[in-house]
Amino acid sequence: MHPMRVLMIGDIVGKPGRRCVAALLPSLRADLRIDVVVANGENAAAGRGLTQGTAKELFAAGVDALTSGNHIWDQKDIIPWLDGERPIVRPANYPAAAPGTGMMSVRGLTIITLMGRTFMFDIDDPFTCADGLLESAPAGAPVFVDMHGEATSEKIAMGWYLDGRVAAVVGTHTHVPTADARILPKGTAFVCDAGMVGPVDSIIGVEPEPVIRKFLTGMPARFAVAEKCRRIQFNSVLVEIDDGTGRARAVERVDREWEHDAT
Repeated sequence: MHPMRVLMIGDIVGKPGRRCVAALLPSLRADLRIDVVVANGENAAAGRGLTQGTAKELFAAGVDALTSGNHIWDQKDIIPWLDGERPIVRPANYPAAAPGTGMMSVRGLTIITLMGRTFMFDIDDPFTCADGLLESAPAGAPVFVDMHGEATSEKIAMGWYLDGRVAAVVGTHTHVPTADARILPKGTAFVCDAGMVGPVDSIIGVEPEPVIRKFLTGMPARFAVAEKCRRIQFNSVLVEIDDGTGRARAVERVDREWEHDAT
């Protein structure tokens, strides 16, 4: 058996992000010998939420499973799918009555999504939630965790908390890639934030002017994906998992830039 190679793609932002994934992922999958592609899709529909149509588009592009976060509820269209068989994983530490599941097995990989509470919503504790999930996780399958959170400290703490118990903890949510890819002492790969697939000339994927205006005035502003930007960044993390131990053998950033016709 060869090591499992998992690509974790950062938050996909709107149509530019979806187009970039469709353009780059097929060759990346072949060139890097990727077995499983996981992507955070909670901003794929016009920058907020996920729809059935945008999910289909990402699956057709080669994504095997979609993780999410606080925006998974923004498009009501996706909610019926969360309780179905499609590989979409919502944060596990939302209340049990919320639609969907926080843990799913896809292509031999167990995928868990957790959401931080620091500067986020006051939901259940992600640390004790992770303990419960690992008790019921399929035996023998490596576990990959998307830790969706704002605070670097909380995401790093989750990495250390799960070190030796999961193959990888990769953070999402800030849309800003971090340069801290490493394997923790007991064998868990960690990166604080995978980054995003979205416009380079933007503020975390959206047009700069309304964001700046909101900071200057404190008034509400309507944010829109920076679709006129030609340059799109593709941020991801590649983790190689040992078949025998279920722990990480290697972790590296995979970052690319792509230009498209923005007209």
